[in-house]
Amino acid sequence: MATTLLALDGYAVEGGLDGRGRPATCYAPTIALGRHAGPGEAVGLWARYEEVLDASAELGLTGVALSVEWARVEPHPGEVDETALARYRAVVEHARSRGLRVTVRLVTSAWPSWLGPEAWILPWVVPHALAHAARVADALGDAPTGWVVFADPAGLVAGGYLEGTRPPWRRRAGVEAALARRQLARIATTVAESTTIGSRLVEARLVELDPVALGRARGARGEIHVRSLVRGAGPSASARGLLEPDGRGWRVEESGLALVR
Repeated sequence: MATTLLALDGYAVEGGLDGRGRPATCYAPTIALGRHAGPGEAVGLWARYEEVLDASAELGLTGVALSVEWARVEPHPGEVDETALARYRAVVEHARSRGLRVTVRLVTSAWPSWLGPEAWILPWVVPHALAHAARVADALGDAPTGWVVFADPAGLVAGGYLEGTRPPWRRRAGVEAALARRQLARIATTVAESTTIGSRLVEARLVELDPVALGRARGARGEIHVRSLVRGAGPSASARGLLEPDGRGWRVEESGLALVR
């Protein structure tokens, strides 16, 4: 039976991305045009991750799927924020100290703006993605329990090239979708073969926090990453979350908790 982990989408929950003077992601151009709101300060988990992880452990959850935001780690080509990497390691280590399994996801729905909106069909992006994977693997070491290269590769392709719901906002671009699918697979395969995390890569499926989606995923192999432990804000935010801040701590949606136990 698959292991169920609650997922944290860093872009939607951390805060401090796609704002003035802040690291910019692939969503920055459309946010600037007013097409949608950015995440802003979200729920500020960059400084409060420990609170959410403590609450998760107290609820008896088995683990979390944590996203490392590439734009925060490498806001400009070759400009690496070592402080950000150290912060992610501290978060993972805190989760493990609370008995939580931690799977780290290297690339989510938001990538650095300098890669361009068409990143997943541009061959020159591949070495940058591999360097990012190696960098994060080196910084986090053995702290994570498992690794995932792309949090939602099917969503990157479908949303970006077939449905027009995320960068690069294409619709019915079948040829480009096929190119992106092949490039994502190439990156994932190369990471598995060339980095120390290859032996700990897990097969994961991202599902919504609702009975139908979870019911369909129960027989899946590997891990089920349930969207989302915390809802957050911005274009990648989930429709609902398991935990919400209430001013004193974190309020629990009891019906959601019953689903993932």
